[in-house]
Amino acid sequence: MVLAGFKPVAGLREAAWVGSIPTRLRQFWISGFLVLRPESEQRVPGRPRGTVPLQPDSAESSKIALHRKTHWTLMAKARISCVQMDCVIADPEYNRGQIVDHIERAAAAASDLVIFPECAITGYCYDSLEEASRFAEPLDGPTMQAIANACRHGGAYAIAGFIEKEGSEFYNAAMLVGPGGLVGSYRKVHLPYLGVDRFLTPGDKPFLVFDLPFGRVGINICYDASFPEAARVLKLLGAQIIALPTNWPPGAWRTPKFTVNARANENHVYFAAVDRVGTERGWRFIGNSKVVDYNGDTMAEAGSEKEEVLVVELDLKAADDNRSIFVPGKHEVDRIGDRRPEFYGLVAKGEAARLKKAGD
Repeated sequence: MVLAGFKPVAGLREAAWVGSIPTRLRQFWISGFLVLRPESEQRVPGRPRGTVPLQPDSAESSKIALHRKTHWTLMAKARISCVQMDCVIADPEYNRGQIVDHIERAAAAASDLVIFPECAITGYCYDSLEEASRFAEPLDGPTMQAIANACRHGGAYAIAGFIEKEGSEFYNAAMLVGPGGLVGSYRKVHLPYLGVDRFLTPGDKPFLVFDLPFGRVGINICYDASFPEAARVLKLLGAQIIALPTNWPPGAWRTPKFTVNARANENHVYFAAVDRVGTERGWRFIGNSKVVDYNGDTMAEAGSEKEEVLVVELDLKAADDNRSIFVPGKHEVDRIGDRRPEFYGLVAKGEAARLKKAGD
């Protein structure tokens, strides 16, 4: 993976290029700056998480040079790595190796949580269930074991998408694994008529929030983001961040541009959408992975063509303070506390009930 650069984000101070940009760079959000560092400048073993040494090259911008040879105590409580990667369809062993490598690198950079795309293990564009089923595996299969070993070694947690096999059923799923092994999983509830989802069984388990040492994490997958109810349930269950492993084709461009930010804003929750890149059987995936804060503002965003890793510091506890105060005593809103669920009954009913109501 070669990070070719970064896109400045409105509202944030901009860091300049670091020299000639060596291969394999890392991104760090430090005191409002997006800092690019060579991979060789990793976290010193034994250094407490949240303390990052800055030893910039002579070609650095003056802004970053002001912090030369200093150590910043980061205000955020968690660091996440969002791995926008290409995958090879029908080659779980190769994809698994790539994921393990990314987890090890992210853990060395003191990331608490590493998020991978939807179906990162298997690929997505299968033409039949018979074909896809050959690459599915149970939740406790070889992928979980390999990821658990990497997480145990690095002290991090990881979310990765795969095709889950349970009995005679197959699901589009994501596993959450940590140093102690399997933490939990999620099965995609909303399935579009697209790719392997055409042949899989819709998720049959309720939405869950996982209480991890650094914060509370909920999971949706790709098309789930098009349904406001999915993210709202996770917020009401206490989620501070929602991870969205995804595979966006070109027709889904509005989701990274508009929907992800809306879900974060309306639920006062961090949102990390992690897409893939590359072309698979004629389908191009559009990247644009992004991390959005609880106000709906983009914190970091990847490009549309290349593999990139977004590393972002988050103050997850801030997502619990649902009241937004714009002008004290004059403009204050609470999008959770101000709800009127007694008027939303039809939202939780099926399509038949809606059509019947519309015909009354």
